[in-house]
Amino acid sequence: MKFLADESCDFCVVRKLRAGGHDVVSVSETLSGAADLEVLRFAVDEARILLTEDKDFGDWVFAHGEQIAGVVLLRFPASARTALGKNVDVLIREQGADLTNSFTVLEPGRARIRKMK
Repeated sequence: MKFLADESCDFCVVRKLRAGGHDVVSVSETLSGAADLEVLRFAVDEARILLTEDKDFGDWVFAHGEQIAGVVLLRFPASARTALGKNVDVLIREQGADLTNSFTVLEPGRARIRKMK
């Protein structure tokens, strides 16, 4: 699968997905300092699922109606950070096909996937 990791995305997720053979572009490596809307549109243009910890992307999608290829919003408190990479990996293995054209919120122990039109 193809992903775009926002600057807010913990780099352990990037390393874990790359180690698993996924195509992951990191904003911090290629688009450092880009505005959220530019990041979102890059993800769409490249057909990449956006990985982020920034809730502002929910506003772009739900309040402004921006198109997405898929967004995974990571909501992990400090006490659960060590499980972040593993949880993202499990989400992709078990529900990867459902992430395309969806807005997903991943929290410790659960994922909420909302298909977009």
